[in-house]
Amino acid sequence: MARSVAEVLDLIQSEEVAYVDVRFTDPKGKLQHVTLDVDLIDEDFFEEGFMFDGSSIAGWKSIDQSDMKLMPDASSAYLDPFYAEKTLCVHCNVVEPDTGEAYDRDPRGTAVKAEAYLKASGVGDAFYCGPEAEFFIFDDVRYSVTPQKVSFQIDAHAAAWNTDTEYEMGNQAHRAGHKGGYFPVNPIDEAQDMRGEMLSTMKRMGIKVDKHHHEVATCQHELGMVFGGLVEQADNIQKYKYVIHNVAHAYGKSVTFMPKPMKGDNGSGMHVNMSIWKDGRPLFAGDKYADLSQEALWFIGGILKHAKALNALTNPSTNSYKRLIPGFEAPVLRAYSARNRSGCVRIPWTESPKAKRVEARFPDPSANPYLCFAALLMAGLDGIRNKIDPGPASDKDLYDLPPEELAEIPTVCGSLREALEELEKDMDFLLQGDVFTRDQLDSYIRLKWEEVYAFEHTPHPIEYAMYYSC
Repeated sequence: MARSVAEVLDLIQSEEVAYVDVRFTDPKGKLQHVTLDVDLIDEDFFEEGFMFDGSSIAGWKSIDQSDMKLMPDASSAYLDPFYAEKTLCVHCNVVEPDTGEAYDRDPRGTAVKAEAYLKASGVGDAFYCGPEAEFFIFDDVRYSVTPQKVSFQIDAHAAAWNTDTEYEMGNQAHRAGHKGGYFPVNPIDEAQDMRGEMLSTMKRMGIKVDKHHHEVATCQHELGMVFGGLVEQADNIQKYKYVIHNVAHAYGKSVTFMPKPMKGDNGSGMHVNMSIWKDGRPLFAGDKYADLSQEALWFIGGILKHAKALNALTNPSTNSYKRLIPGFEAPVLRAYSARNRSGCVRIPWTESPKAKRVEARFPDPSANPYLCFAALLMAGLDGIRNKIDPGPASDKDLYDLPPEELAEIPTVCGSLREALEELEKDMDFLLQGDVFTRDQLDSYIRLKWEEVYAFEHTPHPIEYAMYYSC
Protein backbone atom coordinates (compact mmCIF):
# COMPACT_ATOMS: atom_id res chain seq x y z
CA MET A 1 0.00 0.00 0.00
CA ALA A 2 1.11 3.55 -0.67
CA ARG A 3 2.66 5.27 2.35
CA SER A 4 3.45 8.87 3.27
CA VAL A 5 6.87 9.97 4.52
CA ALA A 6 5.56 10.06 8.08
CA GLU A 7 4.14 6.55 7.76
CA VAL A 8 7.44 5.26 6.38
CA LEU A 9 9.36 6.78 9.28
CA ASP A 10 6.88 5.22 11.72
CA LEU A 11 7.29 1.87 9.97
CA ILE A 12 11.07 2.10 10.30
CA GLN A 13 10.67 2.58 14.05
CA SER A 14 7.98 0.00 14.66
CA GLU A 15 9.76 -2.70 12.63
CA GLU A 16 13.18 -1.80 14.06
CA VAL A 17 14.58 -1.42 10.56
CA ALA A 18 18.39 -1.47 10.38
CA TYR A 19 18.92 -0.43 6.75
CA VAL A 20 17.14 1.36 3.92
CA ASP A 21 17.74 0.11 0.38
CA VAL A 22 17.32 2.86 -2.23
CA ARG A 23 16.54 1.25 -5.57
CA PHE A 24 16.42 2.55 -9.12
CA THR A 25 16.23 1.09 -12.62
CA ASP A 26 18.84 1.57 -15.33
CA PRO A 27 17.99 2.13 -19.03
CA LYS A 28 18.22 -1.59 -19.81
CA GLY A 29 15.67 -2.37 -17.09
CA LYS A 30 17.94 -3.83 -14.41
CA LEU A 31 17.11 -2.99 -10.80
CA GLN A 32 20.05 -1.35 -8.99
CA HIS A 33 20.47 -0.51 -5.30
CA VAL A 34 22.48 1.25 -2.59
CA THR A 35 22.00 0.31 1.09
CA LEU A 36 22.01 3.08 3.71
CA ASP A 37 22.26 2.88 7.48
CA VAL A 38 18.90 3.73 9.04
CA ASP A 39 20.47 6.60 11.04
CA LEU A 40 20.72 8.57 7.77
CA ILE A 41 16.96 8.36 7.16
CA ASP A 42 14.73 11.25 8.24
CA GLU A 43 12.35 13.74 6.64
CA ASP A 44 15.27 15.61 5.09
CA PHE A 45 16.36 12.42 3.32
CA PHE A 46 13.03 12.23 1.49
CA GLU A 47 13.11 15.94 0.65
CA GLU A 48 16.78 16.25 -0.32
CA GLY A 49 17.55 12.81 -1.78
CA PHE A 50 20.80 10.87 -1.95
CA MET A 51 23.80 11.69 -4.18
CA PHE A 52 25.47 8.93 -6.21
CA ASP A 53 27.88 8.41 -9.11
CA GLY A 54 25.97 7.86 -12.34
CA SER A 55 28.99 7.39 -14.59
CA SER A 56 29.09 3.62 -14.13
CA ILE A 57 25.47 3.13 -15.23
CA ALA A 58 25.44 2.21 -18.93
CA GLY A 59 23.75 4.90 -21.01
CA TRP A 60 23.84 7.59 -18.30
CA LYS A 61 26.39 10.24 -17.32
CA SER A 62 29.98 10.58 -18.49
CA ILE A 63 32.76 10.59 -15.90
CA ASP A 64 33.07 14.41 -16.05
CA GLN A 65 29.36 14.86 -15.23
CA SER A 66 28.82 11.91 -12.95
CA ASP A 67 26.99 13.44 -9.97
CA MET A 68 23.32 12.44 -9.81
CA LYS A 69 20.66 12.39 -7.13
CA LEU A 70 18.18 9.70 -6.14
CA MET A 71 14.83 11.03 -4.91
CA PRO A 72 13.05 8.33 -2.88
CA ASP A 73 9.31 7.82 -3.44
CA ALA A 74 7.87 7.07 0.01
CA SER A 75 4.71 5.62 -1.52
CA SER A 76 6.76 2.73 -2.95
CA ALA A 77 8.28 1.58 0.38
CA TYR A 78 8.23 -2.10 1.37
CA LEU A 79 10.14 -4.46 3.67
CA ASP A 80 12.63 -6.70 1.92
CA PRO A 81 11.82 -10.38 2.58
CA PHE A 82 15.29 -11.77 1.74
CA TYR A 83 17.89 -9.80 3.72
CA ALA A 84 19.12 -11.12 7.08
CA GLU A 85 19.05 -7.62 8.60
CA LYS A 86 15.66 -5.86 8.67
CA THR A 87 15.72 -3.67 5.54
CA LEU A 88 13.18 -1.29 4.07
CA CYS A 89 13.28 -0.72 0.30
CA VAL A 90 12.15 2.38 -1.57
CA HIS A 91 12.11 3.04 -5.32
CA CYS A 92 13.62 6.30 -6.52
CA ASN A 93 13.46 8.77 -9.37
CA VAL A 94 16.70 10.28 -10.63
CA VAL A 95 17.13 14.07 -10.79
CA GLU A 96 19.84 16.55 -11.78
CA PRO A 97 21.56 17.67 -8.56
CA ASP A 98 22.04 21.30 -9.64
CA THR A 99 18.50 21.99 -10.89
CA GLY A 100 16.38 19.35 -9.16
CA GLU A 101 14.75 18.58 -12.52
CA ALA A 102 13.99 15.02 -13.57
CA TYR A 103 16.89 13.35 -15.37
CA ASP A 104 15.54 12.68 -18.85
CA ARG A 105 17.22 9.27 -19.19
CA ASP A 106 15.67 7.92 -15.97
CA PRO A 107 13.13 5.23 -16.94
CA ARG A 108 10.97 5.67 -13.84
CA GLY A 109 10.87 9.42 -14.43
CA THR A 110 9.63 8.74 -17.97
CA ALA A 111 6.77 6.65 -16.58
CA VAL A 112 5.86 9.44 -14.16
CA LYS A 113 5.77 11.92 -17.06
CA ALA A 114 3.60 9.57 -19.13
CA GLU A 115 0.93 9.47 -16.41
CA ALA A 116 1.06 13.27 -16.12
CA TYR A 117 0.78 13.64 -19.91
CA LEU A 118 -2.38 11.52 -19.97
CA LYS A 119 -4.03 13.82 -17.42
CA ALA A 120 -2.88 16.97 -19.24
CA SER A 121 -4.22 15.62 -22.55
CA GLY A 122 -7.79 15.58 -21.26
CA VAL A 123 -8.32 12.08 -22.66
CA GLY A 124 -8.36 10.47 -19.23
CA ASP A 125 -7.13 10.78 -15.68
CA ALA A 126 -6.01 7.20 -14.98
CA PHE A 127 -4.17 4.55 -16.99
CA TYR A 128 -4.34 1.01 -15.69
CA CYS A 129 -2.17 -1.83 -16.89
CA GLY A 130 -1.91 -5.47 -15.97
CA PRO A 131 1.30 -7.15 -17.17
CA GLU A 132 1.58 -10.93 -17.39
CA ALA A 133 5.26 -11.87 -17.38
CA GLU A 134 6.27 -15.48 -18.01
CA PHE A 135 9.56 -17.13 -17.03
CA PHE A 136 11.50 -20.41 -17.03
CA ILE A 137 12.91 -22.32 -14.05
CA PHE A 138 16.01 -24.48 -14.57
CA ASP A 139 18.29 -26.52 -12.30
CA ASP A 140 21.54 -26.08 -14.19
CA VAL A 141 22.58 -23.37 -16.65
CA ARG A 142 26.00 -23.09 -18.30
CA TYR A 143 27.12 -20.89 -21.15
CA SER A 144 30.33 -19.77 -22.79
CA VAL A 145 31.18 -16.93 -25.19
CA THR A 146 34.90 -17.15 -25.92
CA PRO A 147 36.90 -17.18 -29.17
CA GLN A 148 36.99 -20.98 -29.25
CA LYS A 149 33.63 -21.84 -27.65
CA VAL A 150 30.16 -20.33 -28.05
CA SER A 151 27.62 -22.55 -26.35
CA PHE A 152 24.89 -22.91 -23.76
CA GLN A 153 23.47 -25.88 -21.93
CA ILE A 154 20.41 -25.99 -19.71
CA ASP A 155 18.84 -28.74 -17.67
CA ALA A 156 15.97 -29.21 -15.24
CA HIS A 157 14.75 -32.30 -13.43
CA ALA A 158 11.22 -31.39 -14.56
CA ALA A 159 12.12 -30.90 -18.23
CA ALA A 160 10.35 -33.00 -20.84
CA TRP A 161 13.66 -34.29 -22.23
CA ASN A 162 14.53 -36.08 -18.96
CA THR A 163 11.95 -38.85 -19.21
CA ASP A 164 14.69 -41.47 -19.68
CA THR A 165 17.46 -39.92 -17.62
CA GLU A 166 18.96 -42.21 -14.98
CA TYR A 167 18.93 -40.70 -11.48
CA GLU A 168 20.53 -42.21 -8.37
CA MET A 169 17.16 -42.35 -6.59
CA GLY A 170 15.30 -43.39 -9.74
CA ASN A 171 13.25 -41.47 -12.30
CA GLN A 172 9.68 -40.92 -11.09
CA ALA A 173 8.59 -40.02 -14.64
CA HIS A 174 5.87 -37.47 -13.82
CA ARG A 175 6.64 -34.68 -16.31
CA ALA A 176 4.67 -32.50 -18.65
CA GLY A 177 5.39 -33.43 -22.25
CA HIS A 178 6.57 -31.06 -24.93
CA LYS A 179 4.04 -28.19 -25.02
CA GLY A 180 2.08 -30.03 -22.32
CA GLY A 181 2.56 -27.78 -19.31
CA TYR A 182 -0.87 -26.09 -19.35
CA PHE A 183 -2.42 -27.04 -16.65
CA PRO A 184 -1.80 -30.54 -15.16
CA VAL A 185 -1.72 -30.81 -11.35
CA ASN A 186 1.18 -32.08 -9.23
CA PRO A 187 3.24 -34.21 -9.30
CA ILE A 188 3.49 -33.24 -12.98
CA ASP A 189 3.36 -29.60 -11.90
CA GLU A 190 6.40 -29.90 -9.66
CA ALA A 191 6.77 -26.17 -8.89
CA GLN A 192 3.42 -25.64 -7.13
CA ASP A 193 4.90 -24.93 -3.70
CA MET A 194 7.71 -22.78 -5.05
CA ARG A 195 5.30 -20.59 -7.03
CA GLY A 196 3.01 -20.41 -3.99
CA GLU A 197 5.91 -19.06 -1.93
CA MET A 198 6.71 -16.56 -4.68
CA LEU A 199 3.13 -15.30 -4.77
CA SER A 200 2.72 -15.09 -0.99
CA THR A 201 6.04 -13.20 -0.77
CA MET A 202 4.82 -10.70 -3.34
CA LYS A 203 1.61 -10.27 -1.36
CA ARG A 204 3.53 -9.55 1.85
CA MET A 205 5.41 -6.85 -0.07
CA GLY A 206 2.12 -5.10 -0.84
CA ILE A 207 1.49 -6.36 -4.38
CA LYS A 208 -2.09 -7.33 -5.20
CA VAL A 209 -1.89 -10.85 -6.61
CA ASP A 210 -4.43 -13.24 -8.07
CA LYS A 211 -3.01 -16.57 -9.36
CA HIS A 212 -0.05 -18.72 -10.34
CA HIS A 213 0.28 -21.64 -12.75
CA HIS A 214 2.52 -23.69 -15.03
CA GLU A 215 2.69 -22.40 -18.59
CA VAL A 216 2.67 -24.24 -21.93
CA ALA A 217 6.39 -24.87 -22.40
CA THR A 218 8.42 -27.28 -20.34
CA CYS A 219 9.74 -25.53 -17.19
CA GLN A 220 7.72 -22.38 -17.97
CA HIS A 221 5.63 -20.56 -15.34
CA GLU A 222 3.61 -17.42 -14.63
CA LEU A 223 2.35 -15.52 -11.56
CA GLY A 224 -0.55 -13.08 -11.76
CA MET A 225 -0.86 -9.53 -10.45
CA VAL A 226 -4.01 -7.41 -10.23
CA PHE A 227 -3.93 -4.35 -12.50
CA GLY A 228 -2.75 -0.95 -11.27
CA GLY A 229 -1.34 2.39 -12.36
CA LEU A 230 1.54 2.71 -14.81
CA VAL A 231 4.34 3.60 -12.36
CA GLU A 232 2.94 1.28 -9.71
CA GLN A 233 2.87 -1.69 -12.08
CA ALA A 234 6.33 -0.98 -13.44
CA ASP A 235 7.58 -0.96 -9.83
CA ASN A 236 5.68 -4.21 -9.29
CA ILE A 237 7.31 -5.91 -12.28
CA GLN A 238 10.69 -5.04 -10.80
CA LYS A 239 9.58 -6.54 -7.47
CA TYR A 240 8.10 -9.54 -9.35
CA LYS A 241 11.42 -10.35 -10.98
CA TYR A 242 13.30 -9.75 -7.74
CA VAL A 243 11.06 -12.13 -5.77
CA ILE A 244 11.03 -14.85 -8.40
CA HIS A 245 14.82 -14.81 -8.82
CA ASN A 246 15.45 -14.92 -5.08
CA VAL A 247 12.84 -17.53 -4.09
CA ALA A 248 14.04 -19.80 -6.90
CA HIS A 249 17.64 -19.24 -5.80
CA ALA A 250 16.71 -20.32 -2.28
CA TYR A 251 15.30 -23.55 -3.76
CA GLY A 252 18.56 -24.16 -5.63
CA LYS A 253 16.94 -23.18 -8.93
CA SER A 254 17.73 -20.61 -11.61
CA VAL A 255 15.15 -18.36 -13.29
CA THR A 256 15.39 -16.58 -16.61
CA PHE A 257 13.08 -13.99 -18.15
CA MET A 258 14.71 -14.45 -21.55
CA PRO A 259 11.93 -14.55 -24.16
CA LYS A 260 13.31 -17.68 -25.89
CA PRO A 261 15.85 -19.65 -23.84
CA MET A 262 15.49 -22.86 -25.89
CA LYS A 263 14.49 -23.89 -29.39
CA GLY A 264 11.35 -25.72 -30.41
CA ASP A 265 9.06 -24.69 -27.56
CA ASN A 266 6.98 -21.65 -26.60
CA GLY A 267 8.77 -18.49 -25.53
CA SER A 268 7.95 -16.12 -22.69
CA GLY A 269 5.83 -13.05 -23.32
CA MET A 270 4.67 -10.20 -21.14
CA HIS A 271 1.13 -9.48 -22.29
CA VAL A 272 0.05 -6.01 -21.14
CA ASN A 273 -3.65 -5.37 -20.44
CA MET A 274 -4.48 -1.66 -20.67
CA SER A 275 -7.42 0.65 -20.00
CA ILE A 276 -7.99 4.38 -19.59
CA TRP A 277 -10.50 5.87 -17.16
CA LYS A 278 -11.92 9.38 -16.95
CA ASP A 279 -14.04 10.89 -14.18
CA GLY A 280 -14.51 7.47 -12.63
CA ARG A 281 -15.76 5.71 -15.76
CA PRO A 282 -14.03 3.25 -18.13
CA LEU A 283 -13.20 5.04 -21.37
CA PHE A 284 -12.76 1.82 -23.34
CA ALA A 285 -16.31 0.48 -22.80
CA GLY A 286 -18.80 1.23 -25.58
CA ASP A 287 -21.00 -0.12 -28.35
CA LYS A 288 -18.44 -0.76 -31.11
CA TYR A 289 -16.64 -4.03 -31.95
CA ALA A 290 -16.43 -6.36 -28.92
CA ASP A 291 -18.24 -3.70 -26.83
CA LEU A 292 -15.33 -1.29 -27.21
CA SER A 293 -15.64 2.48 -27.44
CA GLN A 294 -14.46 4.51 -30.39
CA GLU A 295 -11.57 5.76 -28.25
CA ALA A 296 -10.50 2.18 -27.57
CA LEU A 297 -10.45 1.41 -31.29
CA TRP A 298 -8.36 4.51 -31.96
CA PHE A 299 -6.06 3.45 -29.11
CA ILE A 300 -5.61 0.09 -30.86
CA GLY A 301 -5.00 1.95 -34.12
CA GLY A 302 -2.11 3.80 -32.48
CA ILE A 303 -0.61 0.58 -31.13
CA LEU A 304 -0.79 -1.13 -34.53
CA LYS A 305 0.55 1.90 -36.44
CA HIS A 306 3.57 2.30 -34.17
CA ALA A 307 4.11 -1.42 -33.41
CA LYS A 308 7.46 -1.64 -35.19
CA ALA A 309 8.88 1.39 -33.36
CA LEU A 310 7.41 0.06 -30.10
CA ASN A 311 9.30 -3.21 -30.63
CA ALA A 312 12.55 -1.45 -29.74
CA LEU A 313 11.11 -0.77 -26.26
CA THR A 314 8.70 -3.67 -25.78
CA ASN A 315 10.99 -6.34 -27.28
CA PRO A 316 14.44 -4.88 -26.65
CA SER A 317 16.69 -7.95 -26.82
CA THR A 318 18.12 -9.83 -29.78
CA ASN A 319 16.57 -12.91 -28.15
CA SER A 320 13.11 -11.30 -28.36
CA TYR A 321 12.96 -12.08 -32.08
CA LYS A 322 13.53 -15.78 -31.52
CA ARG A 323 10.05 -15.62 -29.93
CA LEU A 324 8.41 -13.30 -32.48
CA ILE A 325 8.19 -15.88 -35.25
CA PRO A 326 5.03 -17.52 -36.65
CA GLY A 327 3.76 -20.44 -34.58
CA PHE A 328 4.15 -21.05 -30.83
CA GLU A 329 1.15 -18.66 -30.33
CA ALA A 330 3.54 -15.81 -31.17
CA PRO A 331 1.73 -12.50 -31.83
CA VAL A 332 3.67 -11.38 -34.89
CA LEU A 333 0.78 -10.05 -37.01
CA ARG A 334 -0.31 -6.41 -36.70
CA ALA A 335 -3.98 -7.22 -36.29
CA TYR A 336 -6.55 -7.19 -33.48
CA SER A 337 -9.32 -9.53 -32.44
CA ALA A 338 -11.61 -10.51 -29.61
CA ARG A 339 -11.01 -14.16 -30.37
CA ASN A 340 -7.67 -15.35 -31.65
CA ARG A 341 -4.36 -14.86 -29.89
CA SER A 342 -2.13 -14.67 -32.94
CA GLY A 343 -2.50 -10.93 -33.48
CA CYS A 344 -0.67 -8.11 -31.72
CA VAL A 345 -3.75 -6.91 -29.86
CA ARG A 346 -6.52 -8.96 -28.27
CA ILE A 347 -9.71 -7.81 -26.56
CA PRO A 348 -10.23 -10.15 -23.58
CA TRP A 349 -13.82 -11.23 -22.99
CA THR A 350 -15.53 -9.70 -19.97
CA GLU A 351 -19.06 -9.18 -18.72
CA SER A 352 -18.36 -5.92 -16.90
CA PRO A 353 -17.75 -2.60 -18.69
CA LYS A 354 -15.34 -1.77 -15.86
CA ALA A 355 -13.11 -4.64 -16.98
CA LYS A 356 -13.11 -3.63 -20.65
CA ARG A 357 -9.50 -3.44 -21.81
CA VAL A 358 -7.15 -4.12 -24.68
CA GLU A 359 -4.21 -6.51 -24.45
CA ALA A 360 -0.92 -5.93 -26.25
CA ARG A 361 0.46 -9.44 -26.76
CA PHE A 362 3.83 -8.76 -28.39
CA PRO A 363 5.83 -7.32 -25.42
CA ASP A 364 8.16 -9.65 -23.54
CA PRO A 365 9.73 -9.65 -20.06
CA SER A 366 13.16 -8.51 -21.28
CA ALA A 367 11.60 -5.03 -21.59
CA ASN A 368 12.29 -2.20 -19.18
CA PRO A 369 8.75 -2.00 -17.70
CA TYR A 370 8.81 1.78 -17.20
CA LEU A 371 9.72 2.43 -20.83
CA CYS A 372 7.50 -0.37 -22.17
CA PHE A 373 4.29 0.75 -20.43
CA ALA A 374 4.95 4.44 -21.11
CA ALA A 375 5.58 3.77 -24.81
CA LEU A 376 2.39 1.70 -25.17
CA LEU A 377 0.37 4.50 -23.56
CA MET A 378 1.95 7.12 -25.82
CA ALA A 379 1.20 5.06 -28.94
CA GLY A 380 -2.41 4.59 -27.87
CA LEU A 381 -2.85 8.28 -27.07
CA ASP A 382 -1.42 9.15 -30.48
CA GLY A 383 -4.10 6.90 -31.95
CA ILE A 384 -6.84 8.71 -30.02
CA ARG A 385 -5.46 12.17 -30.79
CA ASN A 386 -5.20 11.45 -34.53
CA LYS A 387 -8.26 9.16 -34.71
CA ILE A 388 -6.25 6.32 -36.24
CA ASP A 389 -8.57 3.66 -37.65
CA PRO A 390 -7.27 0.15 -36.81
CA GLY A 391 -9.25 -1.31 -39.73
CA PRO A 392 -11.50 -4.35 -39.45
CA ALA A 393 -10.89 -6.96 -36.77
CA SER A 394 -9.31 -10.28 -37.73
CA ASP A 395 -11.46 -13.01 -36.22
CA LYS A 396 -10.15 -15.88 -38.33
CA ASP A 397 -7.27 -18.13 -37.27
CA LEU A 398 -4.55 -15.94 -38.71
CA TYR A 399 -2.07 -18.81 -39.02
CA ASP A 400 -4.60 -20.82 -41.01
CA LEU A 401 -5.13 -18.17 -43.68
CA PRO A 402 -4.23 -18.83 -47.32
CA PRO A 403 -0.76 -17.44 -48.13
CA GLU A 404 -2.17 -14.66 -50.29
CA GLU A 405 -4.38 -13.39 -47.42
CA LEU A 406 -1.62 -13.74 -44.84
CA ALA A 407 0.75 -11.72 -47.01
CA GLU A 408 -1.62 -8.74 -46.80
CA ILE A 409 -1.38 -8.51 -42.99
CA PRO A 410 1.62 -6.46 -41.81
CA THR A 411 3.91 -7.88 -39.16
CA VAL A 412 6.02 -6.65 -36.27
CA CYS A 413 9.81 -6.46 -36.61
CA GLY A 414 11.88 -9.54 -37.28
CA SER A 415 15.04 -8.41 -35.48
CA LEU A 416 16.31 -5.90 -32.96
CA ARG A 417 18.25 -4.25 -35.79
CA GLU A 418 15.00 -3.62 -37.67
CA ALA A 419 13.26 -2.39 -34.49
CA LEU A 420 15.99 0.17 -33.78
CA GLU A 421 15.85 1.40 -37.37
CA GLU A 422 12.07 1.75 -37.08
CA LEU A 423 12.35 3.67 -33.78
CA GLU A 424 14.84 6.07 -35.39
CA LYS A 425 12.24 6.78 -38.12
CA ASP A 426 9.12 6.84 -35.90
CA MET A 427 9.66 8.44 -32.51
CA ASP A 428 7.63 11.68 -32.69
CA PHE A 429 4.68 10.07 -30.88
CA LEU A 430 6.99 9.33 -27.92
CA LEU A 431 8.30 12.92 -27.78
CA GLN A 432 4.88 14.48 -27.21
CA GLY A 433 4.76 16.40 -23.93
CA ASP A 434 8.48 15.68 -23.42
CA VAL A 435 7.54 12.29 -21.96
CA PHE A 436 10.48 10.75 -23.80
CA THR A 437 13.25 13.03 -25.04
CA ARG A 438 15.35 12.81 -28.18
CA ASP A 439 18.50 12.62 -26.09
CA GLN A 440 17.07 9.75 -24.07
CA LEU A 441 16.00 7.76 -27.13
CA ASP A 442 19.27 8.39 -28.97
CA SER A 443 21.19 7.17 -25.92
CA TYR A 444 18.94 4.11 -25.60
CA ILE A 445 19.37 3.29 -29.29
CA ARG A 446 23.17 3.52 -28.97
CA LEU A 447 23.06 1.09 -26.05
CA LYS A 448 20.96 -1.37 -28.01
CA TRP A 449 23.16 -1.13 -31.13
CA GLU A 450 26.02 -2.45 -28.96
CA GLU A 451 23.92 -5.57 -28.32
CA VAL A 452 23.10 -5.95 -32.01
CA TYR A 453 26.77 -5.69 -32.98
CA ALA A 454 27.80 -8.21 -30.29
CA PHE A 455 25.15 -10.64 -31.53
CA GLU A 456 25.86 -10.21 -35.23
CA HIS A 457 29.64 -10.50 -34.83
CA THR A 458 29.55 -13.78 -32.89
CA PRO A 459 29.45 -17.10 -34.79
CA HIS A 460 26.49 -19.28 -33.80
CA PRO A 461 26.66 -23.06 -33.22
CA ILE A 462 23.94 -23.62 -35.83
CA GLU A 463 26.26 -22.09 -38.42
CA TYR A 464 28.77 -24.86 -37.75
CA ALA A 465 26.02 -27.43 -38.32
CA MET A 466 24.96 -25.79 -41.57
CA TYR A 467 28.22 -24.56 -43.08
CA TYR A 468 31.34 -26.12 -41.54
CA SER A 469 31.68 -28.74 -44.27
CA CYS A 470 30.63 -26.56 -47.17
